[in-house]
Amino acid sequence: MERVDFCGSFSSPPPSALNTLEAPLKIGVVKEIKTHEYRIALTPHGVEELVESGHEVCVESGAGLGSDLSDSAYAEAGAQVLEGPDAVWEACEMIMKVKEPQEVEWSRMRPGQILFTYFHLAADQKLTDAVVATGSHCFAYETLNVGRRLPLLEPMSEVAGRLAIQAGAKYLERPTGGTGVLLGGVTGVRPAHVVVLGGGIVGTNAARMAAGLRADVSILDINIERMQYLDEVLPANCTLLYNTRRTLREELAKADLLVGAVLVPGAAAPKLVRREDLGLMKKGSVIVDVAVDQGGCVETCRATTHEEPTFVVDDVIHYCVANMPGAVPRTSTFALTNATLPYAKQLAALGAAGALTESEPLRGAANAISGKLTNEAVATAFGVSWTPPLEALADAN
Repeated sequence: MERVDFCGSFSSPPPSALNTLEAPLKIGVVKEIKTHEYRIALTPHGVEELVESGHEVCVESGAGLGSDLSDSAYAEAGAQVLEGPDAVWEACEMIMKVKEPQEVEWSRMRPGQILFTYFHLAADQKLTDAVVATGSHCFAYETLNVGRRLPLLEPMSEVAGRLAIQAGAKYLERPTGGTGVLLGGVTGVRPAHVVVLGGGIVGTNAARMAAGLRADVSILDINIERMQYLDEVLPANCTLLYNTRRTLREELAKADLLVGAVLVPGAAAPKLVRREDLGLMKKGSVIVDVAVDQGGCVETCRATTHEEPTFVVDDVIHYCVANMPGAVPRTSTFALTNATLPYAKQLAALGAAGALTESEPLRGAANAISGKLTNEAVATAFGVSWTPPLEALADAN
């Protein structure tokens, strides 16, 4: 089940690491081109901090408009605003993005260039093979870990968990094909039953939102320690259940809305809900699989977009948008920059080699270094070999 929070205090990189400037870098921020992706990897205040640290920052013209951030705001923060993506990719030694590089961007990546973004490689072998082949140094937000936490995944997990309930409520409405059930019910009428698979950041935020709307919520997990904590902090209309096949099937039969919130860091999500399980669910019930970035925890899941967010299998509505936080880009962009900026400063200060040598969190973020796959969970997903990051670095030298 999802394991991204556990209530530890946030740990930024040590100040000494931020001040060890190997050489000033040109850092580029490009416009996201995934369908209906409106976020940008860096806010103007993030640009300002990187410039004050001695780096140059180039921002593609129009990249921030989806988050209501103008070119002039970036220019005032000290960025060079360049026309077109090619100008940014060619000029910069480090690229910051939000989503994984799209196919048209693969040819723009080059050996030795640093790319810092969400990759979710375990869900896409074609993408994995392509980015490894570029020889770029690929550092993934979602596998950067501090102890038992994934601090760069957490803010988007919060957003996605809350959006999952908004989306589920919408698609439960009759005009969108749902059962016509109001999540919170009304006086004298039962509320909807919401089942949340996973008690991490996504699951906790989904449960809180659903509970706040007065739904009847069940959270299924297998981590007793985590369940004990959630039992203390969540409201009384949330029930914690230890997940077994029997329990899951019983809950599916009652569910109006199922939220998939399962995560194994860096790896493909386990398929906990099987195709045959859909036969237990009500006609017009809704599945929101937030784990779609890692392949989904529902067997019938396939990635969708904000343009065409849903599909129906066995009379059950599936909402499997792979970039859910892109629907609220203003909130998401600021939350993402708040989390990534300390590590972006460290990565830029140390360079790829220094980051791998000196920073354990950034070493964990390394998914591909100098043409070699360097994340064990991704390799396991595809049954291929991998090379530890420091070995890949040594081989390259």
